[in-house]
Amino acid sequence: MMEIKSDTSIDAMREAGRIVAHALAAVREAAAVGVSLRELDGAARAVLAGAGAGSPFLDYRPNWAPIPFPAVICTSVNDAIVHGIPDHYRLRDGDLVSIDCGATLDGWVGDAAVSFTVGRARPEDVRLIATAEEALQAGIAAAVVGNRIGDIAHAVGRVCRSAGYGIPDGFGGHGIGRHMHEDPGVPNEGRPGRGMTLRHGMVLAIEPMVIGGGTDEHHTAGDGWTIRTTDGSRASHAEHTVAITDDGPRILTAL
Repeated sequence: MMEIKSDTSIDAMREAGRIVAHALAAVREAAAVGVSLRELDGAARAVLAGAGAGSPFLDYRPNWAPIPFPAVICTSVNDAIVHGIPDHYRLRDGDLVSIDCGATLDGWVGDAAVSFTVGRARPEDVRLIATAEEALQAGIAAAVVGNRIGDIAHAVGRVCRSAGYGIPDGFGGHGIGRHMHEDPGVPNEGRPGRGMTLRHGMVLAIEPMVIGGGTDEHHTAGDGWTIRTTDGSRASHAEHTVAITDDGPRILTAL
């Protein structure tokens, strides 16, 4: 069920979102060749603990998951699209890393993701990351009062498809508030003018996921969580928590 947030509640979500932004910045700063994914998770945990925040990721277990999620960030490397579990893998020169992070503060949740390269970046990875970010900005620009969910989906999908990239079906953004996943769903591709009308007080996590090989095909890895590209091509993920307001979209997970 979708909840319309008051302006006071949106301000509270902004504080949770600010913590997410600082955690992502800390992880990005810590990421270097030879650093393990578990060490990146530790960097995010330190930020959350220092801010007195909890994690909506830790121990999260949807009905399809074989185990509760064991970390406070998702670390998806190279051909992993989303939901990668931080483990002992050590970053290598040229890796493409997507980090998804959430924070809970005073009962409100923030959620965001960023992708970046470690060491020497491949030009095709730079373009892939830039396209995910461009798609995110297009989705945010469409997140205005009076538009519809389909307008956001169409804006995101148009950028990704125009670049020749794939979009994993069944994955996208979502409403967010007291819980990490709330109604409505926000697809990464769709028809404009369709779906729920956007109103002041709605808060959405908009999150493009882009597959570099051009195909949409993906599969779940053996850990039951990580979603990987079927053809082994690399992927990029970008996300912000955004409030719909009469003054335009307000990004709650920016620094």
